[in-house]
Amino acid sequence: MIQRLRQYLPILDWGRRYDKAALTNDSVAAVIVTIMLIPQSLAYALLAGLPPEAGIYASIVPILLYAVFGTSNALAVGPVAVVSLLTASAVGQVAEQGTAGYAVAALTLAFLSGGFLLILGIFRLGFIANFLSHPVIAGFITASGILIATSQLKHILGIEAHGHTLPEMIWSLATHLNQTSLATLLIGITATGFLFWVRKGLKPRLLALGLKPMLADILTKAGPVAAVFATTLVTWGLSLEARGVAIVGDVPQSLPPLTLPGLSPDLIGALLVPAILISVIGFVESISVAQTLAAKKRQRIDPDQELIGLGAANLGAAFTGGYPVTGGFARSVVNFDAGAATPAAGAFTAAGLAIAAVALTPLVYFLPKTTLAATIIVAVLSLVDLTILKKTWTYSRQDFAAVAATIVLTLTFGVEIGVASGVILSLFLHLYKTTKPHVAEVGLLPGTQHFRNILRHRVECCPSLVTLRVDENLYFVNARFLEDMVMARVAEDTHLKNVVLMFSAVNAVDYSALETLEEINTRLTELGIGLHLSEVKGPVMDRLKGTHFIDHLNGQVFLSQYDAHVALARKPAPMAAQ
Repeated sequence: MIQRLRQYLPILDWGRRYDKAALTNDSVAAVIVTIMLIPQSLAYALLAGLPPEAGIYASIVPILLYAVFGTSNALAVGPVAVVSLLTASAVGQVAEQGTAGYAVAALTLAFLSGGFLLILGIFRLGFIANFLSHPVIAGFITASGILIATSQLKHILGIEAHGHTLPEMIWSLATHLNQTSLATLLIGITATGFLFWVRKGLKPRLLALGLKPMLADILTKAGPVAAVFATTLVTWGLSLEARGVAIVGDVPQSLPPLTLPGLSPDLIGALLVPAILISVIGFVESISVAQTLAAKKRQRIDPDQELIGLGAANLGAAFTGGYPVTGGFARSVVNFDAGAATPAAGAFTAAGLAIAAVALTPLVYFLPKTTLAATIIVAVLSLVDLTILKKTWTYSRQDFAAVAATIVLTLTFGVEIGVASGVILSLFLHLYKTTKPHVAEVGLLPGTQHFRNILRHRVECCPSLVTLRVDENLYFVNARFLEDMVMARVAEDTHLKNVVLMFSAVNAVDYSALETLEEINTRLTELGIGLHLSEVKGPVMDRLKGTHFIDHLNGQVFLSQYDAHVALARKPAPMAAQ
């Protein structure tokens, strides 16, 4: 019972081993991540079309809940750029930005996402995320990074612009360019340049000055905070809000409030599909980061428990004024590098953000929105990786098609259509590839008991025997291809007496494929040619035993291909059916 409870509440496991050393490491990591999260949370709320406090609220209770239910020591949960963009896209279709209905819709989206993730975790259905291939994810994230950066240009320029697709955004920016606020543009360009320099050049400069690596790292991560402080001070001191510089304004000075998502059937129906997409994409991003960081310390991540942890975090966001959250790549790496030893680092981060929500929010009243836009642009441009197009083109044209289609469709028609199309295209290409499985005719390598492709190696073959190695599972999509190949090979060689299907790479045979095998056996029997199997895996053989196919097989089932070769190389074929 206790073991079962620990499976669903990992805090009971790591909590009993918690010591002073872990407390120190977690506290240091929490300080660094909190410094990083304050401007990020405000910025990502802006990206999602929500009030700035929603970003902070989404970073408190969700982190606490993940610390209780999650299995990663380093994963930092909260608002992230891609999910914020998806939130804006989904919620923008059901409510107008700035209205109470918009905020309620965002809460509902978090609620649906959390519920879906929780169901997947409880029923251990994490494999569903595998339907999103890595090329599709890479293409989607790259396109999302471009969309996010483009969407923030209106704040850099200080103009009103709209649109959810790249053509719409560019057209809107171009038509409103004459409204550019020079003061806003100056602050935006300066902040962007400073943040790029901080990311690339500040830490090496600090190390060259003799600072310790830990202190240099903290100061580097505090770069966005410095940009926030400086631009806020300048805006306040020069009264730039009177010159058209948009500012954050009033931010409630309070802990996350108790909120309720909307549960009307119409709202749920409109947000259900986007919630599922957000859940799957967020989980894929989160689990990849968590597993990568865990592997560096030889730790284990439980994907199904991660679903429960992320589900609980999103439900927490739904009831405390937030919006959908997931594990962020950048902040998780920072958390890991800072020495986070347990999920308690996240809990300490939540405490730091709670203090900021209560005590520091009045300080951001004069914070220019263009500074938050600069923070987003610098963060998301690291997500853009157009080299994936070259890599996939070189390696696999099918994967290139999936990446290119995902990027183009996401930029042209929006994030939801882009990722949905990418998934559908990936599945279609996978099915297309498996309709023509790789089947190699193999022969014996001289002096060995190994069999290799006759087109790639110099092998020994018997004129009356042909062995075909099937390198794919057999099911309804590709079974007919195998039948056509076998019969074509038989038709071209009148000396053939025996055919061996080498099943060393076959892990499954469905009922359609079984019927095809029976048809092959019948047709070969009529031609006086023996049909044999070799190296059939146990699970496959268990399925075949007792079927009509095995009962009526005119040949044998051999344990190894070498045994089949020795037995059949000079053996006559069975008599043809009369």
